[in-house]
Amino acid sequence: MPIRKYLSLVKFEHSVFALPFVLIAALVHANGLPRVGQILWMVLAAVGARTSAMAFNRIIDREADALNPRTRDRELPTGRIRLSRAWLLTILAAAVFVFAAAMLNWLCFVLAFPALVVLLGYSYTKRFTAWCHGALGLSLGIAPVGAWIAVRPTIDLAPLVLAAGVICWVAGFDIIYALLDESFDREHGIHSAVVALGPRRALQLSAGLHVAFVAFVAAFGILVGLGWFFYASLAVVVLVLIVEHAIVSPQDLSRVNAAFFTANGLASLALLVGAALDVFGGR
Repeated sequence: MPIRKYLSLVKFEHSVFALPFVLIAALVHANGLPRVGQILWMVLAAVGARTSAMAFNRIIDREADALNPRTRDRELPTGRIRLSRAWLLTILAAAVFVFAAAMLNWLCFVLAFPALVVLLGYSYTKRFTAWCHGALGLSLGIAPVGAWIAVRPTIDLAPLVLAAGVICWVAGFDIIYALLDESFDREHGIHSAVVALGPRRALQLSAGLHVAFVAFVAAFGILVGLGWFFYASLAVVVLVLIVEHAIVSPQDLSRVNAAFFTANGLASLALLVGAALDVFGGR
């Protein structure tokens, strides 16, 4: 079966969300470019973790996806990918993640297992809590902490602050994306902030989370001594987030996908560029 179907199953292009934060943490902790081997295993671990989590999410959600007009054409509901193959992909990707973590250092290996619990456990949260967006944020937020530990096996304040920012950022844009499924989720008992609060208040919560994201990222920059390039890139991110919230309203959901993918992909890449320029420019 063509690989593009598997890439579509796990939305491989959405790796642009977490991977830049992985590289930011790695560059900062290494105070430059980490060893080539570290970078390769780090990227492989990040891709393996995300692929396993996304494939598992598609498996768990397959029955709801088949009923939802927005998602009924996905690979599992249509049978383009068999359930057994989706399970195989999930297991293999998880194994790649654990193996890559083991190749980095002992602490990465030990923490890979609770990380998998978080990554796979997210898929169940929408069945019982409106805070499922925070669970998704945590799934991505642990990535920069893992990258920090991959460079040197220490747990410090700076990556935890960056992780808090990523959690707020992801939860904020996931709330925006949940607007698309409000009616379906209400009808089928699926939890989200949009269902719990209504679209207007959910968007206000999303905006508040994005304000917190900017604050946490700024605090991370202060803690690790990043300079003007990083804060200039953060200013660009602020503008992107303002546009993201300006183009979406409860009355107009036509640009949710642009707000979800394009705006947030640009935000993460902008921060990576700013951090890299500061690190390689000697801060």
